[in-house]
Amino acid sequence: MDPRIREHAEIIANHSVDLQEGDNVVISAPPAGQDLAVALHEVVGDRGANPVALTRDARAQRAYLRASDEFETPEHTLALIEETDVYVAIRADTNVTETSDVDPEVNAEYSQANQPILNERLSKRWCLTQYPAPANAQLAEMSTEAYENFVWDAVNKDWDAVREHQAQMVEILDPADEIRIVSGDTTDVRMSLDGNPTLNDYGEHNLPGGEVFTAPVPDSVEGEVLFDKPLYHQGREVTDVYLTFEGGEVVDHEAAKNEDVLTEVLETDDGARRLGELGIGMNRDIDRFTYNMLFDEKMGDTVHMAVGRAYEDTVGEGNEQNDSAVHVDMIVDMSEDSYIEVDGEIVQRDGTFRFEDGFEG
Repeated sequence: MDPRIREHAEIIANHSVDLQEGDNVVISAPPAGQDLAVALHEVVGDRGANPVALTRDARAQRAYLRASDEFETPEHTLALIEETDVYVAIRADTNVTETSDVDPEVNAEYSQANQPILNERLSKRWCLTQYPAPANAQLAEMSTEAYENFVWDAVNKDWDAVREHQAQMVEILDPADEIRIVSGDTTDVRMSLDGNPTLNDYGEHNLPGGEVFTAPVPDSVEGEVLFDKPLYHQGREVTDVYLTFEGGEVVDHEAAKNEDVLTEVLETDDGARRLGELGIGMNRDIDRFTYNMLFDEKMGDTVHMAVGRAYEDTVGEGNEQNDSAVHVDMIVDMSEDSYIEVDGEIVQRDGTFRFEDGFEG
């Protein structure tokens, strides 16, 4: 086994989830990610914790979703998560488009039925990470070896140094009242952050980390956004998503490709038409787009926004938490003709932060 896999597992255990003796641990992995799952089981055994393996098979999931037309919350799965201390989800694909022929409406209904499980998972110590499987390398248009190097260079790093660098942006956003994001002639959006804390993602819940993020005040979002980076959702590529916000809600939407997928996301529930997250990418080691949101949203020249659920930790006391069964991130390229303005002051221009060399206010 590549020693970097064991190092990956150690970072998850020691840094991301603070694994303790006696912890009940769920390790959820697809077949293509089994090497990392095995390494994690070794680490869990070393720590005296108790693992349960869940195999996520996209072919089986597709078969189930295409055969079903009604969904209820699976109480046995909910019971398992309720008894869990740590949840680790590994991403690794054999076929990234396996579920592309599942009706988007079915996916939305399935997400709604499983929302109580998601809520319970997010109350635990949890980590989502990526194993460098060949299908993901292919989607990124990279060789398997090059993609392995890309993933492990992004994952196996000094996360304390990342935390210190990103803390400079947290200090700017945390006390802020309003943020404005402008990119070219297609994106100009304002939102209030008043009272909502900004979190520093340095490889805990998401591995790799490399962003700072918060939640907008739900009814404060005004303006228009072109998400000019594509995303893969439900096994389909959605491109050039354009959203118009009024009073915090999406009142108009378009997409150049697979607009029906976007429509079903927005119609999942009332909260799906409002923003649940604003994130600013700061990881300079992620220097290319790979069609993998876990990495792409961390790129240093990007901003991402998620329609749907707001994370509880990003909502201040007394403020409203946007609730939804979905949380779908989309990315704006901020590398050219772009700026971020916080309370009237420009803090990033063309991807360079004011505390970095080369910044021009």
